[in-house]
Amino acid sequence: MVAEDELERSYRTQGYAIARALFTPAETASIAEACDRVHAAGIAHGRPFRHGNLFFNIAPAASSPVVRMVQWPSWIDAALAAQRIDPRYAALLAPLIGAELKQIINQIHWKPTGQGSGGDFAWHQDSRSRRPREAYRALATSYVQTGLAIDPHTPESGCLQVIPGSHLLGDLAMAADGAVLGKALSDADLLAAGLDPAGKTNLLLQPGDVALWSPYLVHASGINRSNHARRLLINGYVTAANCDRGEWAFRGGLPVPLGASPSLVHYEALHDRPEPHYPQPHYPQPHYP
Repeated sequence: MVAEDELERSYRTQGYAIARALFTPAETASIAEACDRVHAAGIAHGRPFRHGNLFFNIAPAASSPVVRMVQWPSWIDAALAAQRIDPRYAALLAPLIGAELKQIINQIHWKPTGQGSGGDFAWHQDSRSRRPREAYRALATSYVQTGLAIDPHTPESGCLQVIPGSHLLGDLAMAADGAVLGKALSDADLLAAGLDPAGKTNLLLQPGDVALWSPYLVHASGINRSNHARRLLINGYVTAANCDRGEWAFRGGLPVPLGASPSLVHYEALHDRPEPHYPQPHYPQPHYP
């Protein structure tokens, strides 16, 4: 695994870092099984489904529904609920954002082999999803995204691509025209933001590796053209004092399990319509990181 000082240096200068083999093969296999359980639950719904902060983004397809992502699967799977507060996350994050941490992102992203229409993420910064702005303060120094690779992340499988150092430019107001999920990658988006496409770097991960990146890092991912699925478990953390939303994850570096009911994160209608339901187009949909 990368030494802590090297990891911190990479994160602060490049906008991202990688903790190699943070989780063992056996641990990663167990998390993969949890992801498969959640995926099966999504297939059973067959269309977008919400229960509190739990949200399945499911696209219809001729043969079978495509589960593109799920938010807050920890509410329905004990293994994922435990994984989000694994002490190794606290140790990684402490030098970057402290020991009093909330969590605002808990997601699984799937890229089925050979399918890109639901798996591409156009170039963007996660800062675009930190809304309302007044609830998310000091983004550059208080927020870290983490991504656990469940499968090999290679150019063929649609790995993350990043623009190293782009986090130092602050909010570039990218992708302001709409959602980035399902939108193909385009160098034109980089050029419009004043970035050189030649600076793209593939973020290569093996199962058990954990990537960390800044909410201002410009990144994207493309079509999975490999012969295997590509799954990514994302947990996003924040210095508690700088965020009015989210679930507690660590207090003084110690894990905090989920409570009896969800806290407000991105789903604005949480308290008006917390019950299980199949959202209609006029109901507010969540932001994507």
